[in-house]
Amino acid sequence: MFAHGDRLTRRDLELITDERRRYELVDGTLLVSPSPRPLHQRVVARLLAALTPLCPADCEVLPAPLDVVLDDHTVLIPDVVVGRRDTFTDRALVGVPVLAVEVVSPSSQHIDLYLKPARLAAAGCPFYWVIDPRVPSLSCFRLDGDTYVLAAEGHDDEAVTLTEPYALTLRPADLISPH
Repeated sequence: MFAHGDRLTRRDLELITDERRRYELVDGTLLVSPSPRPLHQRVVARLLAALTPLCPADCEVLPAPLDVVLDDHTVLIPDVVVGRRDTFTDRALVGVPVLAVEVVSPSSQHIDLYLKPARLAAAGCPFYWVIDPRVPSLSCFRLDGDTYVLAAEGHDDEAVTLTEPYALTLRPADLISPH
């Protein structure tokens, strides 16, 4: 489909028609992820339910799969993204999100903990959260200069209280609860 050694672009990504996997680009390199598992999707659903009522009118909270186009060679798909309404097109969020959230799975751990936050920090995304449902834990980072610093963290039933980008309290155990 693509010539060997070519640096892929956003346009190349749009040619892929397989909807069973997630396709992302980092610096022109294709990343392929399997469909998420039920626990992963439960965490996403619980987080959407918590964030959506607090979302300011000029922003929107959306789940994956939604392309976040940082540049022509970097297109990410965070598990949950908050973006300003004026950055959404009919196909993607084009530009820098306000918040990107990743739910870590064994197959995505390195990408979610190192690769994606590095690209999002370089683009200027002010907030990045990581949820590990296996612990469970929630780590909330804020951008400080060009790197993320830990702003809040909690495990199991520990409350994580935030003031930005929303005034909100979350418990990691609540995000994995089936009820």
